[in-house]
Amino acid sequence: MRTFTHGTAVWDVASPLRPSRVAGIGMAGFRARDLDALRMVPHPAVTLLLDFGAGSPVLDYAAGQQRGSLVGGPGLGAGGAVRAWGENVECVQVRLSPVIARAVLGASPAELDGTVVPLDDLWGREVSRIRERLSEVASWQDRFGMTDALLCRRYAAGPPVDPEVAWAWQRIIGSRGLVRVDGLAAEVGWSRKRLWSRFRSQLGLPPKRAGRLVRFDHAAHRLVAGVGAARVAADAGYTDQSHLHRDVMAFTGATPSAVAGERFLAVDGLAWPGRGTPAEPRVSTGLRSGRLPEA
Repeated sequence: MRTFTHGTAVWDVASPLRPSRVAGIGMAGFRARDLDALRMVPHPAVTLLLDFGAGSPVLDYAAGQQRGSLVGGPGLGAGGAVRAWGENVECVQVRLSPVIARAVLGASPAELDGTVVPLDDLWGREVSRIRERLSEVASWQDRFGMTDALLCRRYAAGPPVDPEVAWAWQRIIGSRGLVRVDGLAAEVGWSRKRLWSRFRSQLGLPPKRAGRLVRFDHAAHRLVAGVGAARVAADAGYTDQSHLHRDVMAFTGATPSAVAGERFLAVDGLAWPGRGTPAEPRVSTGLRSGRLPEA
């Protein structure tokens, strides 16, 4: 476990020594004595928070407030509307690729509708058992192993997304959000309307917004790394710096200069080596393999 210090924030952060057995699962462990008004910055993954500490994380958002273990769809925090806080927080945070999230959760990310849902609503009494087991385990690596076993078991039993949808998502990630929707539809042999419908229902957001989110995520991490806004705009495929500014404001409610100092983004290099996006499942160009291969 290492210490993350950012301004007045001091958190203990742990990372797994080994990747998950299923590509698309990324994990990190957090311990914070005082988690003070952390702005949640949208990310191209489903966020799963497994709480087990003496305290409890709290998320404030437009529709109300949630405590404890929860799940949020891709793009959680759009507009800067979600804040996390709490005392004596201990949790395992999981980032799930939308491609595998439906199988792991037992529900489509579309059902989350871009907001926060108590994990109890999806997994019922199992959540209390998970919390108890995480509390009893002695080390972070054992917690990661236990969590990975749980998620892999659920993934194996859950329904896969369409291979065409998985392929389209992979192309969006690989292009850093710059691939055109018409091109994606042509690649998978579907109409634009059919791709939009299947993608939205299975991954939780339409392909065009997915592209914007992936592009924003790349740009935001470049800003945190200290790259100037003009250079980031050019490298990330924005029309100009004003275009970048509008997109960043839409996703975070903050300016690019403010986003460059966000703790939520700055911790990624420590918590998720490789910039915090879980490795994506690989899909064959044949698109007819059914279930995605495990790592």
